[in-house]
Amino acid sequence: MTDPRDQDMRAKLEVQYDKYAERFKELFEAGQDRSREAMEKALERAREQLAAAGEFTAEQGEKFKQYLERDLGQAAETMRRMGQDAYQRMDPDRLRMGALSSLSKLLSAAGDAMHAWSRKAEEASICEAGQVTSAGTLTCVKCGHVIELKKTSYIPPCPKCYGATFRKSY
Repeated sequence: MTDPRDQDMRAKLEVQYDKYAERFKELFEAGQDRSREAMEKALERAREQLAAAGEFTAEQGEKFKQYLERDLGQAAETMRRMGQDAYQRMDPDRLRMGALSSLSKLLSAAGDAMHAWSRKAEEASICEAGQVTSAGTLTCVKCGHVIELKKTSYIPPCPKCYGATFRKSY
């Protein structure tokens, strides 16, 4: 049976992570720049501001930053995959040349940005038991068991094989 103090601590970490994610979103959306550098600055500013306000320790803030970078990277990877699927389903014969050209330029620019994020996402899609992560699907690397997280949660060991390493998806 789980110690109630552990459950309370986990619930507190989940709330703190959500506060961090929300503050990052506010800071990132307030700026006009949508580059990777702007995202990293917003992540760092959110961490600094909430740590200074006493919401969490500097060490916890650094972990939350790493977790959110991982989660954002995985979301970008999912978007990239969706974009590839949509591209494959489009029939270029049905599109006029001008529209195809415009679409090609748009997809190329978006693809470059997404490709950079996707490389980082591949590396960051691994989650470990004991970390906090946002809602999504965790697949045990050891046995393939799937855990569906409906909200920000503390990652438990795999209930099937007690493995500690998961691949995250949405």
